[in-house]
Amino acid sequence: MRICLVSAEIAPFAKIGGLGDVSAALGKYLKENGHDIRLVMPLYDTIDRAKYDLAPVKFAQNISLWMGKHEYVIHFWSGRLSNGKTDVYFVQCDELYKRGEVYTSDPDEPVRFALLSAAAFELCQKMGWSPQIFHANDWHTALIPLYLKSLYSWDRLFKSAKTVLTIHNIGYQGNFPARIINDLGLNSFYQLFDSYDLFHGRLNFLKSGLLHADKITTVSPTYAREIQTPEYGEGLDGILRKRSHDLVGILNGVDYEEWNPEKDPNIPYPYSVKNLSGKKKNKQVLLQKAGFNAADSDRPLLGIVGRLVEHKGFDLMMDCMEEILTSYELWFIILGSGEARYENFFKELQQRFPDKVAFYNGYDYALSHLIEAGADIFVMPSRYEPCGLNQIYSLKYGTAPVVRKTGGLADTVTLYDWKTQTGDGFVFEHYSPEGLKWALEYALTTYPNKKAWKKIMINGMKKDFSWQKQIREYEKLYASLAGENK
Repeated sequence: MRICLVSAEIAPFAKIGGLGDVSAALGKYLKENGHDIRLVMPLYDTIDRAKYDLAPVKFAQNISLWMGKHEYVIHFWSGRLSNGKTDVYFVQCDELYKRGEVYTSDPDEPVRFALLSAAAFELCQKMGWSPQIFHANDWHTALIPLYLKSLYSWDRLFKSAKTVLTIHNIGYQGNFPARIINDLGLNSFYQLFDSYDLFHGRLNFLKSGLLHADKITTVSPTYAREIQTPEYGEGLDGILRKRSHDLVGILNGVDYEEWNPEKDPNIPYPYSVKNLSGKKKNKQVLLQKAGFNAADSDRPLLGIVGRLVEHKGFDLMMDCMEEILTSYELWFIILGSGEARYENFFKELQQRFPDKVAFYNGYDYALSHLIEAGADIFVMPSRYEPCGLNQIYSLKYGTAPVVRKTGGLADTVTLYDWKTQTGDGFVFEHYSPEGLKWALEYALTTYPNKKAWKKIMINGMKKDFSWQKQIREYEKLYASLAGENK
């Protein structure tokens, strides 16, 4: 199949969150399965063109693209993903993408990404390439279905094209004043937008895409159900319920070439289901790095890696973690950055419990792998979690996750059952300090039973959330749409 995937982030060129990883993985594994997939993203000035061996696309230079009354001149560059096979095309428009960062709070933010959507069509025209599927991701490219039905509807190159829109996090929707419709070149097609929103002076990129995409996906089956409710739908649950027959949840996969304790170059001691001895050695290395006494490694080690933001559940930790640290002999290592209140909380926790808590403020790729390999328990008590990847990494590394039963966490982690010896983690349902405290204490009191703990580790390590498996779901979806084209 011919697939044009457009995204604001594609790893490793630009990666702020999971969007970049998923976009790259789809490009990599769909190409490996024989599909003609081409990726399109902005050429941010943060991307090192020499490092990634990017080259100008000779037939796609100095293209005039009007957005409302403003003319932008764009140029295309090309490169490839790390697999050396998947083509990535970069939209150069220094006026919009030379900002020193991927996302901004500048007034022209909607134009920056609307232009990306339009540029994808311009590139296809220059290539004479007719995608069967345009795959848009999050609000940044959610106008692709509208552009297909409006400014590019005349071109028979796109007569059979269908659109897929993936919601990676419904909390980010692209809300802007309605007047920006004039800057998008779509003021003649105002009827394609939500009339109620326009009347009230606002325009929602994601909502606009949800109204017109042929299919809507999100990144886990449970999250697909949750966002159809007022509690999780962020105001878009009504539209999603109406379009429920076109909405499908496909769990994100992980790249086990990058996250695999058997061959991870970022950990000193490889290990596997058949030989777990390296797990304890990695724990000792991590403890030494944190300045703890590694000789007493029978204590459980808790770990966190991630963005320190509200929906990750850190409010719950602020209410119960001090009691846990006071009541139990354990270690706690945190790697992350984000909101000041959470950074300050972990800094203060480290000051109060210097022999138990180590907080690394920021992000360190190698350390994130060592924490997954060295920790016994991974804590991820999210209020909501579209998919989540760290809990899947944790399962592969034999690190029992403590998670809330929501979104992708509910789809990947199973509560350990002493009677059946099934399950691979500790799952709580109610979003409350008491719920988290219960799950942590269940994990901490189970840990001393080495037989049960080994079973939990092995149960998790045997699970398969590889992209090779998950990519089939996207292939089925694309094929169903392409079949409608015939």
